[in-house]
Amino acid sequence: MKGETVLLSGQIMGTVLAVQANFYTVQLDQLDGEIGKTGEEDPSDLPPCGKPRSRLHYPNPYLLLCTRRARLKKIGQDVMVGDRVIVEEPDWSGRRGAIADVLPRETQLDRPPIANVDQILLVFAVADPPLEPYQLSRFLVKAESTNVDVVLCLNKSDLVSVQVQQQISDRLVAWGYKPLFISVSNHLNIDQVATYLSNKITVVAGPSGVGKSSLINTLIPDANLRVGEVSGKLARGRHTTRHVQLFELPNGGLLADTPGFNQPDLDCTPEELIHCFPEARERLAVASCRFNDCLHRDEPECAVRGDWERYQHYLEFLTDAIAYQTHLHQQADPESNLKLKSKGKGQNQYEPKLESKKYRRVARKTQQQALQDLYQDNEE
Repeated sequence: MKGETVLLSGQIMGTVLAVQANFYTVQLDQLDGEIGKTGEEDPSDLPPCGKPRSRLHYPNPYLLLCTRRARLKKIGQDVMVGDRVIVEEPDWSGRRGAIADVLPRETQLDRPPIANVDQILLVFAVADPPLEPYQLSRFLVKAESTNVDVVLCLNKSDLVSVQVQQQISDRLVAWGYKPLFISVSNHLNIDQVATYLSNKITVVAGPSGVGKSSLINTLIPDANLRVGEVSGKLARGRHTTRHVQLFELPNGGLLADTPGFNQPDLDCTPEELIHCFPEARERLAVASCRFNDCLHRDEPECAVRGDWERYQHYLEFLTDAIAYQTHLHQQADPESNLKLKSKGKGQNQYEPKLESKKYRRVARKTQQQALQDLYQDNEE
């Protein structure tokens, strides 16, 4: 967190590692100065002054299970994983505390819900399941839309030849990415991954079955995440992670495992979408389109439209972005004469609403009330 925050007596700053129901696991910051007598004391002993000793004395910082002050709930201040918070009135014997305030967030992701992220570690497999360019492109666009740095790792590289790795690398370099080929099972280039993650908050993302949980277990042996298998019928992994949680890396930094999903939503605007493609950004850096609101489809004198591999992906994603934007407008306009109807398999379609009430079925409660009113009128 940039700048300095003044803490009152009995207040401690920390980072939220996990959120479950109305409870928050908070890792406390390192404290300035030495609190306690010597660094040779038993780390399980609690200091008599009511404050934790410095991390200089203890390799593992204190963790507190905290609740949220009612004041924060009244003003609508939520608490997310990754939030920098101020904890007050800590109960060291019970390892409890209360979150009194949430510091402003530098970044915020909605899916997964996590704050103050420095980078996204996107993990895919080159085999088992096979690498799908369209799916990879969709994940990359979603990661780019968050405006944080993206690191691309390709796992299970031991299952393909060096020639195949070079072909994949050349293709992704043309996309604007320099992938890091790794193998969790053979411990290949894991040290390089750890270097990228040092002293940063990183979100691990990617489809199920590519080895995200195995990678985290290798980087952080104490994490003990469940590892799923790849479905032979669908050639896709099974979902194993069920909630967001930050794990502390041995060399500094925090790593967040996220619930797996196969097709991330594209919630950026149609105008923003083109900036999620590095190869398109390069074209716009040297030339500009004729129209400021160009969507790079069939507009004349467009600087982006042309012969680049992912242009067809862009057109398909643009259709999704326009549909999403239309859906938001429909929600904001209850008088709209269109409705969004799901056609299955992730496909949606807008259809006209029935304007006349005569096509709507009358509720049973309304019918019964009408009959009761009729009986009363006859009795009178």
